[in-house]
Amino acid sequence: MSSSFMGRDVISILDFKRDELEKLFELSDKARRLVNRKLRILEGKVVSLAFFEPSTRTRMSFEVAAKKLGADVVGFSSEESVSVAKGENFADTVRMLDSYSDLIVVRHRLEGAAKFASEIALNPVINGGDGRQHHPTQAMIDLYTVRELFGGIDGLTYAVVGDLRYGRAATSFIYALTLFKPSKIYLASPPILVARPEVTSLLKSRGIDFEELSRLDEVVGEVDVMYVTRVQRERFPDPSEYEKARGAYRITLKLLEKAKRSLKILHPLPKVDEIELQVDSSRHAAYFLQASLGVPVRMALLAMILGGEL
Repeated sequence: MSSSFMGRDVISILDFKRDELEKLFELSDKARRLVNRKLRILEGKVVSLAFFEPSTRTRMSFEVAAKKLGADVVGFSSEESVSVAKGENFADTVRMLDSYSDLIVVRHRLEGAAKFASEIALNPVINGGDGRQHHPTQAMIDLYTVRELFGGIDGLTYAVVGDLRYGRAATSFIYALTLFKPSKIYLASPPILVARPEVTSLLKSRGIDFEELSRLDEVVGEVDVMYVTRVQRERFPDPSEYEKARGAYRITLKLLEKAKRSLKILHPLPKVDEIELQVDSSRHAAYFLQASLGVPVRMALLAMILGGEL
């Protein structure tokens, strides 16, 4: 058990060191072997899921992970289902949950909500996604998936595709890669959705070779891991511009004819139409494996934070 995780808040993937993530991945391997068993290592613990905005995979995988470890789970999946809808402020809701539980998972539309919750709560807080930058446990799952597919994370060429400005999963994945040694990262997005300056500044400061692109087809043959995110219609003032951007970043079997046979495609899900349906059954699709690994990685993380021995 890594003492550096015990009682720890999980707010940003950048709060972690490479060796800490490697310890998490080793325990995730063990959790995968135990995932079909009902364990009791967190019996008597209560995990609160405070989801102030909709979620399917993150919320359910945390719930399943906690229950498989023997913990009890309480919580809600929208603001309308708690007293926030009656005017209760966020801080009071966090204090209430903190008094009921041993750990809180927070998802919120506002940047910094999880950090704020961690400053109020006495018990550990895990960021289940807030604002546009941080989704640390998704990034942990993403890295673990790459490790599973390629045997390691270093030395690969990555393309991160789609909404790099507002997409927190994409941003967290880019941040996570700076803790390792990628060969190169391509950032492919419409001009309106390019990565924010703090993201590219971090890449530069850490000596990561990266290139921003407006077209993906020119470099697809170099890529080992393609991380695809949805281009969000609501970010475009002009619907015709959205249609152009969406079409430019649709992953099709025709595009993948130029790719390496070993290329793997990740997506944090849900996906809409940015990946052609036929790609799902191709050798390149790895996003359903990626989603399935959410439970063992979150099992390992909960065990390490709450002191359970897998």
